[in-house]
Amino acid sequence: MVVTAVEKSVPLQLRAVGNVEAYNTVSVKSQVTGVLQQAHFKEGQDVKKGQLLFTIDPRPLEAALKQVEANLARDSAQLRNLREQVKRYAELVEKQYVSREQYDQIKTNADQAESVVDADKAAVENAKVQLSYCYIYSPIDGRVGSLLVNEGNLVRVNDGAPLVVINQVNPINVTFAVPEANLADLRRHMAKPQLQVDASFAPEEDRPERGKLEFVDNAVDRPTGTVKLKAVFSNSERRLWPGQFVNVALTLTTEAGAVVIPSEAVQVGQEGQHVFVVKEDNRVEVRPVTIGRTNEGEAVIAKGLMAGEQVVREGQFLLGPGSRIEVKDPTKIVDDTKGEGRRRGRGKAEGESKDAAKLGETMKGEGRRERSGSGRAEGEVREASKVAEESKGEGRRGRRGQGKAKADGEAKGKGESRGES
Repeated sequence: MVVTAVEKSVPLQLRAVGNVEAYNTVSVKSQVTGVLQQAHFKEGQDVKKGQLLFTIDPRPLEAALKQVEANLARDSAQLRNLREQVKRYAELVEKQYVSREQYDQIKTNADQAESVVDADKAAVENAKVQLSYCYIYSPIDGRVGSLLVNEGNLVRVNDGAPLVVINQVNPINVTFAVPEANLADLRRHMAKPQLQVDASFAPEEDRPERGKLEFVDNAVDRPTGTVKLKAVFSNSERRLWPGQFVNVALTLTTEAGAVVIPSEAVQVGQEGQHVFVVKEDNRVEVRPVTIGRTNEGEAVIAKGLMAGEQVVREGQFLLGPGSRIEVKDPTKIVDDTKGEGRRRGRGKAEGESKDAAKLGETMKGEGRRERSGSGRAEGEVREASKVAEESKGEGRRGRRGQGKAKADGEAKGKGESRGES
């Protein structure tokens, strides 16, 4: 088979296997101890930021809040009384009705009462915060997983197991690694706008998801000699799912005007890589070439071949320098093969039909010459004639009918011979 070298734009890509990760992951845990009263969602449901997820029995914390509010009211009343005393003693000390020491003591007591009131206010605020923990809301937009603690169970502060895990899948991340040998090219092309990343998987290789490179790790992983990268995808159709493995293609740049041929057209010999170029007189020339790189089954020729030249793609082991070849149109070869098959089938069916008809006529002639024979022979002749007529029709349909007619004719011929004897 012969192919023509073409000139087209070829992307320079780094390929790897990546793993899909949630853009954000939140493990929801309880910050108070209590009985889980209700879960306000279904497993696998999409939730919005601020949506109520769980309710923990709030009654103990409501009682604690009322207690600290009562303490605040009591201490506030004492503070008001002490402040009035400070005002009265301030007038008396000016008139020297009381000593300065008594006035200072009253003022100190008022200051202490004010501090107690401030502490009570803080206790009230803390009790309100603790009470708010009884109502757990979603911190992000995402999708909830399995409910890990059922309603009615006692949950404790910072239990090891979370109540539920929320994954943000719009947008979503794909992490992958490239060899450290590509780090220099990667850094050089990162000076341009964000690099394009395509992610695809086996069932839909021709419909990749398209994203942007967002992260390059700050160190090379020593055990593997690779650099970790991360790309962000909008994932509007949610084709990417956390934990999924995908094929990643990072496009660094696009080379315009590259000469491209199929990779299998390139052969390797003692003198290096070469191709068989078809000349105008249908003779082949062995020409050394330099391969820049390969991309999806195509070889980019850096040197040795021009666009428009024809090269041999298959059957190179049969060729040598100066060998003459015959270039045929593959579509014409297929059509000729089909036509020849139809002609052969039609001729073979007609021949088998004629043979069956000839056998029937012979059987009829023998039947006429033996009319004086026994009744059994006459019956066999009639049956042979009938079989011959059927065989004539079967001959038009194919080999099976001809075989059957021939076998029946031979059997009846043997019967007639026994009738003559």
